[in-house]
Amino acid sequence: MKIFYYLMLLVCFINTGIVQAQNNYPQNYFRNPLNIPMQLAANFGAVRTNHFHMGLDLRTNSQENLPVLAAAEGYVSRIKVERYGFGNAVYITHPNGYTTVYAHLNKYFSKLDEYVKEKQYKDEKWEQDITFQPGQFPVEKGQQIALSGNTGGSAGPHLHFEIRDTKTEECLNPLLFGFAIPDNIAPIISGLYWYDRRFSTYEPGANSIAVKKAGNAYTANLVQVSSPEISFAIKAVDKANKGFNLGIYQTEFLMDGKLIYSFKIDKIHYDDTQYINGCIDYTKFIRDKMGIQHLSDLPGMHLQNYSLPNLSGIIKLQDENVHTIEIVLKDVKGNTSRLTTKVQLSKTSDKISSTGKTIMANEAKTITTENTEIAFSKNAMYDAINFNAYEKPDTDPDAVSNTIVLHSPYIPVQDEYTLKIKPDRKLTNTEKDKTVIVLDYGNDKDFVKAKWNGDWAEGKFNRLGTAKLLIANNLPSVSSGWAEGALVNSSSLLLKGTTKVGDIISFRAELDGKWLRFTRVKDNFVYTFDEKCPKGSGSHTLKVTTINTAGNTNTQTFTFRR
Repeated sequence: MKIFYYLMLLVCFINTGIVQAQNNYPQNYFRNPLNIPMQLAANFGAVRTNHFHMGLDLRTNSQENLPVLAAAEGYVSRIKVERYGFGNAVYITHPNGYTTVYAHLNKYFSKLDEYVKEKQYKDEKWEQDITFQPGQFPVEKGQQIALSGNTGGSAGPHLHFEIRDTKTEECLNPLLFGFAIPDNIAPIISGLYWYDRRFSTYEPGANSIAVKKAGNAYTANLVQVSSPEISFAIKAVDKANKGFNLGIYQTEFLMDGKLIYSFKIDKIHYDDTQYINGCIDYTKFIRDKMGIQHLSDLPGMHLQNYSLPNLSGIIKLQDENVHTIEIVLKDVKGNTSRLTTKVQLSKTSDKISSTGKTIMANEAKTITTENTEIAFSKNAMYDAINFNAYEKPDTDPDAVSNTIVLHSPYIPVQDEYTLKIKPDRKLTNTEKDKTVIVLDYGNDKDFVKAKWNGDWAEGKFNRLGTAKLLIANNLPSVSSGWAEGALVNSSSLLLKGTTKVGDIISFRAELDGKWLRFTRVKDNFVYTFDEKCPKGSGSHTLKVTTINTAGNTNTQTFTFRR
């Protein structure tokens, strides 16, 4: 098997056409990675917060620990162990130029699991990103490689499955590889929107149009617009035969029978996945939880292989005639829905005016207030913004600056921007060392330890909202679920982590002076008893050291019997 594998690998690298023939994906080469029928909870390209969904989420019937199987012959080329993201993941490189990824796993197969555990103890580090050579862990098609789970950034038991181009590392749409997933349901359209494109899609924003359904045909009444330069967007979902809302695969947008825009989601690189924010109405998505996809390109949206070149989707109405609009939505199986309506320019309204703090897409700009400097790169914005930044007093006793209002959390940022804030008083070096910048964007907060440049605290962020400086003197801590010195008969130890400001960025546990492998599950830390602490081993001392975002360190000691 190994000789055959190496020969095949050599052939693939010689015949680069196999790797590069992106429009001729092998059919039925990859098998279902589960032993139950493939049912989708999410498809490739579905809209997520700040990213496209980059694979298939396969349902595991709300269960964990189902066998996960290699989709084809190959070798384990990489594994990841991380708190969020993929959790526990396996990457298998195949001789036909593709790599498959299996994520949110509970456990690897025994030999691989033992290798990873030994590496964790050697490094004294739970999180890992390990690459392997072809001969280390070869696998056959259908071989069990792991058990399914709910680890990392998973909201429920399932298997996340990807197919990537090994050479470019682009994620490819797995539904193009011939998996037998029944689907005879056409995409469902629930809304249509138009935008005045003389300034920006953000101002004044979406104008809603009612949609009526008859079978797979959809209509809307005549759309009368007040701008000669407009674009449209569609609210729609796809469905397979088992209920979940899926993302739209392909859309064509025509006016008077002429194609003016089209997108198709065949492949995306992780470096580009955040461009989702330039493909959707971000304000509606964040504020109203509505997935609305633009049928046009925003000026700062530079996602490759998404929309057809030279078709911007922006309509310039040069008359007051009635024009026919047709929007065609298709899934991978070819199930099709159509929406037809008409558009007409009525009395033209005034154009939105810009201010001195306008930030244009594809242009770098620095915005200042009395005690703040916000530096945006040329790749920061998808569309123009009349950026509003100002300061207001903050009542938090730990705050050492005004609250800085950074426009609105409902406007996206592609590139990280640099935020500088001057404190409202002279800080000592000790205080500076405990200072964090807090960015509140509504449903969550980001905490960054301040970097100091003279009297200015500096941090990098990729969302807007409100920001301030805090001096964080609070210690992180963990709490145990057992009484001191108690006999622990359960299968694991659970420690719950807390910190008032930021996050616990470092955790180290030592059992009787030796590093002990705890798994991190969100804010909790779990050790499953093994040979490091067997039953009947007597009394033990567990020393735990935690560090939070501000750099505050806390060491705690717990005792128990086993």
